[in-house]
Amino acid sequence: MADFADFDTRGYRTVDVATGYGRWVSTYEDTVEDVMDLALLDELTVPGWPGVRRAADLGCGTGRTGAWLRRRGVEGALDGVDLTPGMLEVARAKGSHDRLFQSDVRATGLASGVYDLVISSLIDEHLPELGPFYDEAWRLAAPGAVCVVVAFHPHFIMASGMPTHFTDETGEHIAITTHVHLLSDHVSAGLGAGWRLVELREGVVDERWLARKPKWEKFRGHPVSAALVWRKDGAAGPTP
Repeated sequence: MADFADFDTRGYRTVDVATGYGRWVSTYEDTVEDVMDLALLDELTVPGWPGVRRAADLGCGTGRTGAWLRRRGVEGALDGVDLTPGMLEVARAKGSHDRLFQSDVRATGLASGVYDLVISSLIDEHLPELGPFYDEAWRLAAPGAVCVVVAFHPHFIMASGMPTHFTDETGEHIAITTHVHLLSDHVSAGLGAGWRLVELREGVVDERWLARKPKWEKFRGHPVSAALVWRKDGAAGPTP
C-alpha cells in the first residue's frame, strides 16, 4: 500500500473519518458528484439489480447509494451500515433503507450468509487495510452473492495529491484520513477473502466532469474512480 503523505500536495488539516463526515454531512450531497460513483454503477452489467432480494449497503452515508438501488429496481430488503450518526439521520429521512445501523464496515454485526448483494461506495480510501472489509463482505454474503465496490481511484489520488476533503463553514478545507490502495491491493484482498472478480470498470475525467470542474482540464482522461464486481462461488473462504 502506498502512503498518501508521499503524494499530498494540499497539506490540509486532517481529521478522522467519524469527525470528518460528522462535520461534512450538511453539505455532503452538494459536494459529491454523481458521475464519481452513481454514473459508474449505471455502466455495470453485473448484477441484475431488480433481482436483488436482500442487500447490505456498507458505508451507506446519507443514503445516496440506497436511493440509487431503489431507482434501479431493487425492491428487496436493504440494510445500511455507517460509522457516523449524522449521516445515518439523513439516510433515515430518505427512507430507502429498511434498517440502518451505526457500525464499522469491517465488523458490522449483521447476520452471516444472508445477503445476495453487498455494496459499498467511496469508503475504501478511509480503510488502512482492505482485507478486513473484504472478509466481512464475504461473511455477510450468501452463496452466489455479488459484492460491488466503488473506489476513489488510486491513480487520481496520487496524480492530484488530493485527499478526500470538505470545506467547513469558515471556508477551511479539511482532509479526512486518506489511504492509497492500488487496484492490485483490491484484487489481492478480494481474492484472499474468496471472491471471484467478474467485472472492473474505471471512470475517467471526461466532459461530464469538466462541465462541473473546468479546472480539472489538466486531468482529462485520468481515471478518477473504479468499480469492482465480485461473486461468491462455492464454499471457499479467506486464505489462511
